Amino acid sequence: MLKPMDARKLAQRCRELAEDKKAENVVVLDLRELSSVTDYFVVASGTSEPHLRAIVDEIAERIREEYHLKPSGTEGSWQTNWVVLDYFDVIVHVMRPETREHYGLEQLWGDAGRVRVARKRAASAGAGRAKSAVTSGRRKRLE
Repeated sequence: MLKPMDARKLAQRCRELAEDKKAENVVVLDLRELSSVTDYFVVASGTSEPHLRAIVDEIAERIREEYHLKPSGTEGSWQTNWVVLDYFDVIVHVMRPETREHYGLEQLWGDAGRVRVARKRAASAGAGRAKSAVTSGRRKRLE
């Protein structure tokens, strides 16, 4: 079992990794007050079987490298359109949008809080705008 803050960091890292692989609608649900089974769910959607595989493989590989953790179990399959990585305190669900809509995990756990995280992409976007501004300034000076 992880310390509470470590579980939150692990959930946030799983979210980042899913987003890095272009997973859609990634959410982290805080289940600490609602479940004795796990602390967090990370729920993400992939658009195709190869996309699901890429998301799941990236999360499993990077968490193994960075946290020295392997999932206690991996359930589901690419053909069922839903794969689960169980890290005890954090359970990652990666599924096709239609499967996600059908089972409605977010609605089932509707009382769970959603973990808000500062996204790296927002910081990168700001850096991109700054770079554009600098580049524009150089062009003006060169003209």
